[in-house]
Amino acid sequence: MKSKLSFFAGVLSVLSLPVAGFAQASSSPVINRPDSIQADGAIGYWSHMDGQGRAGGVLLGKVAVADDPVPWDPVFVYVICEAKVAYATYTDPKGGFVITAVNIAGSLSLQEDAKRQMETHLEGCRVMASLAGFHSSVIVISHRNLRDDPDIGVLTLARDEKLLGTAVSPTTASAPANALKAYTRARQDVIDKNPDSAMHDLQQAVEIYPKFADAWYQLGRLQQATDAAEARKSYAQAVVADPQFLLPYEQLAALDVHDGKWKEVAGNTGKALELDPAGTPETWYYDALANFELGNIDVAQSSAQHSMDMDPQHAIANSEQLLAAILARKRDYASAIQHLQNCITYSSNAKRTEELKRSIAKLEQLQNAPQK
Repeated sequence: MKSKLSFFAGVLSVLSLPVAGFAQASSSPVINRPDSIQADGAIGYWSHMDGQGRAGGVLLGKVAVADDPVPWDPVFVYVICEAKVAYATYTDPKGGFVITAVNIAGSLSLQEDAKRQMETHLEGCRVMASLAGFHSSVIVISHRNLRDDPDIGVLTLARDEKLLGTAVSPTTASAPANALKAYTRARQDVIDKNPDSAMHDLQQAVEIYPKFADAWYQLGRLQQATDAAEARKSYAQAVVADPQFLLPYEQLAALDVHDGKWKEVAGNTGKALELDPAGTPETWYYDALANFELGNIDVAQSSAQHSMDMDPQHAIANSEQLLAAILARKRDYASAIQHLQNCITYSSNAKRTEELKRSIAKLEQLQNAPQK
């Protein structure tokens, strides 16, 4: 029994707790060379590739919301190929997004020609956006996009009144003009990287209109970096103002993960998934982690798999490691080993890779131990 307990400690040591939300790294190449996107920008990169007869390394698009401004938070955009998510990315503050040839599900190598990767794996696939409470239009990636024009167009999100939860609270539309003006100023402050001014404007917005759920939520996001207690209060106010507003529940779950309050995590993720059964990679990950800690292993396994299925670029690197720990607890050592080996293939951190190797070695010892 002691050896098994020490193994679980070893596997769990690989699982670092996440920060709230995950970066848009999934839309950026992991290599940097003179003709890369990092060096030239998306348009410059495509033009450079096109000049060499190698167009097709990037696709560009935009998300627009019918009758609403583009949300402050990045909008999840995904590419569906053969009924599976093959690529996922997020919008920038103006609603733009980029699809690159790097880390496409099914691609053979990062060294493969970008044009061939895109044509082989993405032509004919569907691009959609995901925002709770909204229905997305669909764009099909054409051969023309891959060869002649990287701009695939605009994905339009329209409110779907049949959906229970929403990522854009209706309280914004009912806000008084002066509260909405302060809220709009705050967004520009955030874009201009002036958080103090944004916080002041948001505080003004909620003082004018205490039921301004979106403003409470964005205030909490700004407070979360330096004052978790105040952030909790703001998220709670957002929930009071609009119980069907989805976003505060995920951020409350993230705070509870940090504090190790697993019942509270499960409560908040459960509410988020009740409002939006599709969920997000983050919500499913938090739900899996909470249920793993609470001993609800089958639920944890299902949630971890959901997170992985929505995140082919492994923006949440811990999801597959968590799934390995879940499978190990179920004594499915072979599957756990396979998942940890998968993690090594996309780990960019040498220390983390060594931890993964040590966990694999411990698993192999358990797998090969005589059965009692």
